[in-house]
Amino acid sequence: MPIFNLFSKRQKALNAEPSDILIYNSIPLPLRVQIIHILNDAFGDSYNGYSEERVYEDMHEMLCREYGLFHLNGRNTYRERINEFILKEENNESVIDAIEVAFRYIDIIIRPDWNYKNSTRRKISEDDAIAELNERFKQHAVGYQYEFGELIKVDSTYVHAEIVKPVLQLLYNKKFSGANEEYLKAHEHYRHGRNKECLTECLKAFESTMKIICTAKGWSFNATDTAKPLVNAILTNNLIPSYMQSQISAFRSLLESGIPTIRNKVGGHGQGATPTTADDETTRYALNLTGSNLIYLIELSNL
Repeated sequence: MPIFNLFSKRQKALNAEPSDILIYNSIPLPLRVQIIHILNDAFGDSYNGYSEERVYEDMHEMLCREYGLFHLNGRNTYRERINEFILKEENNESVIDAIEVAFRYIDIIIRPDWNYKNSTRRKISEDDAIAELNERFKQHAVGYQYEFGELIKVDSTYVHAEIVKPVLQLLYNKKFSGANEEYLKAHEHYRHGRNKECLTECLKAFESTMKIICTAKGWSFNATDTAKPLVNAILTNNLIPSYMQSQISAFRSLLESGIPTIRNKVGGHGQGATPTTADDETTRYALNLTGSNLIYLIELSNL
């Protein structure tokens, strides 16, 4: 269903100052209601003896198992329980969990299920449902977007558009499935405030990408190589264009001391008597730096 640009919305936009400030710790009630409308349209209604209720039952069972519950509070049907959870749950991260689970079902389970789509009354497609969800997040300045099977935390709409989304598109290539999984895990850890774990996955994604490139190109490396020898391998084999040779020292330093050093200093290894802290600013920088490096290397590799 199209998103209408209502008079009240136009007036609000006219009076508002440009801003890229996003919220993460509050899911407004109007947004929750809009998301339920999207789910209702995407899952459809029972028809010709086929019920959408089984999908809601699967989602209900998954959430209950993960939360250690027997059932979610709500009325009789599983659909009503999921909807009521999204509407009334006070823990915002749990609401995000439920939204992610629901849209993964739309994107991954229902998308290829022609029997389901032909046997239920549905009003919108999978792509339209995801597009509307992301647009609703933007409208309410809530800092999440559904991308490639997961809800990603968005710190800046510009960075998300120019770094996060492009690198996810590149990593979606089956050749980079391992690096893709690690980069998505980094975002998942970051969304939940697990900064040290985020940095560890950043480094894994960076190293995995270089190993994949070296393997595809037939360049020699050891399976146990870490970032430094892997960087040396791609530079030795002239992955970097010749016209950038004057900047090679700076680039080598950036790759070798950028992600690995941040991770080693605040994310990994024993922390000694004084616990180390990976702050949000450093973690966000590492996440974005990882994305920029991955885009550059993959595009140069032409894989």
